[in-house]
Amino acid sequence: MGAPARCPLTITVNGQQHTMDIEAWVTLLDLLRERMGLTGTKKGCDHGQCGACTVLVDGRRINSCLTLAVMNDGREVTTIEGLAQGDTLHPMQQAFVEHDAFQCGYCTPGQICSAIGLVNEGRAKCSAEVRELMSGNICRCGAYPQILRAVSQVAGVPADSENAEGPVIIGTVPA
Repeated sequence: MGAPARCPLTITVNGQQHTMDIEAWVTLLDLLRERMGLTGTKKGCDHGQCGACTVLVDGRRINSCLTLAVMNDGREVTTIEGLAQGDTLHPMQQAFVEHDAFQCGYCTPGQICSAIGLVNEGRAKCSAEVRELMSGNICRCGAYPQILRAVSQVAGVPADSENAEGPVIIGTVPA
């Protein structure tokens, strides 16, 4: 039995181009974390249900656990590590700090990458839309009010303070 088949891959991660041969079944998440040492992107559910693994591919947010690395050949990937410019935080990172939009911090990289993707999409026009469009990112600590304020600030959307308890997650009843 021979070695597993490998596929060529050229991918730009956080502005740096990488060329390698990789097994066809390696997810983008595992490539980033296990093979490139970029552990800011978190492995949560590994089923695309929590958003902890959200990264930007060509400026669009994706769940990196649900895409194979080889499907991103020739693309540009931005992880949480690639957002700041030296000591200057990305505006979304700064807003998360200003609004204390994290508690344990595990979901924060995915939340921030998703929020940047949401702003890039330009679809959120009110806080209810921000909540809906961020509903794929789960915060087990419940920092939703602060996350909503941070994302709304950067998106230029007025934050709805009376309805800031977080996204309605399927299977739950709003408080």
